Amino acid sequence: RVTAAHVDRALTERMLRLNFIEEEIRRLIAEGTLIVNIRGTSVGQINGLAVLDVGGYSFGRPSRVTATVALGQAGVINIEREARLSGSTHDKGIMILSGFIRARFGQHHPIAMSASICFEQSYSGIDGDSASSTELYALMSALSGVPIRQDLAVTGSVDQYGTVQAIGGVNQKVEGFYRVCKAIGLTGSQGVMVPRTNVSNLMLDPETSAAIERGEFHIYPIDSIDRGIETLTGVRAGTIDQPGTINYLVDQRLKNMANILRDRPLGETRVVQEPAPNTPAPKPPAPPEPPS
Repeated sequence: RVTAAHVDRALTERMLRLNFIEEEIRRLIAEGTLIVNIRGTSVGQINGLAVLDVGGYSFGRPSRVTATVALGQAGVINIEREARLSGSTHDKGIMILSGFIRARFGQHHPIAMSASICFEQSYSGIDGDSASSTELYALMSALSGVPIRQDLAVTGSVDQYGTVQAIGGVNQKVEGFYRVCKAIGLTGSQGVMVPRTNVSNLMLDPETSAAIERGEFHIYPIDSIDRGIETLTGVRAGTIDQPGTINYLVDQRLKNMANILRDRPLGETRVVQEPAPNTPAPKPPAPPEPPS
C-alpha cells in the first residue's frame, strides 16, 4: 500500500538528488558572496524573486533589485536590456511600470528623470514580468527617499493602473525565500508579498507551512501597488495631494526635478572647424642627373 508518507519520502529524495545548485546558491547567500539583505531597511533596494529550472527541478531564489534616480529625460533605463540579458516579456514589464509612472505623476508636469533598474549579481538572462511590481516599489522608494523593509521579498506583475496581477511559480518563490531566511537566521518578521489572486495556488511544503502557522514566516496577499508600498514602508500611500504620503513625496521629487531641468540655462553649442592649412602642392621630383 502506498501512503502519504511514501509520497513525501519520494518527493524529498528526488529533491535531494537534484537540488545541488539550490544548496550552493543558498550557501553563497549565507556567506555573503551573493548579497541578499533580510534585515533592516534600505532606500531604492528590494528583494525580488525568480524561479530557476535546472534539469527538471525548479526552485526560487531571491535577487537584489536596485533603482537609482537622477536628472535627465531618459525615463526608466532597463540595465538588463542594455546588457542584452532581458527577454521581451521583462522589457514589456518595464514599459508597463513606466506607463504607470507617467499616468499617475505626469499629468501636471513632465517626467524629467533618468532612472536605472538592475538585478544585481545576475549574469544570465532574465525574462517574465513577475518582477515588474518589485521594480516599481524600488523606483518609488528611490524617488520618495522612504526606505523599504529588507525582510520581505516581493513578486507580482503590475498593470498601468497599479493593479498587482498573478504570476507563475508562486510556491517555489515562497519556499525559496523561506529556505534562505532559515539558512541566515529567522527573525519572525520575514515573509513574501504575493498577488492576492495567487493565494488559491499556494500549496507549500510541510516545513514552510508549519513555519507560517507558528508565526515565524509570513505571506502578505497584495492587490494594488498602493497597498504593497504601505506594507513595505509603513507609510501611507495616499494621493499626490496629501502631504507626507508616498505618492505626494514621489510627485514632489519629480516636480522639483522638472523645475530644475526647466530652469537650467541653455548652453550654447558651437561647432568649431579649423580651416585646412594652406600648404603649396608638392613639387614633382627632379629628374636624375646623368652620370659624369
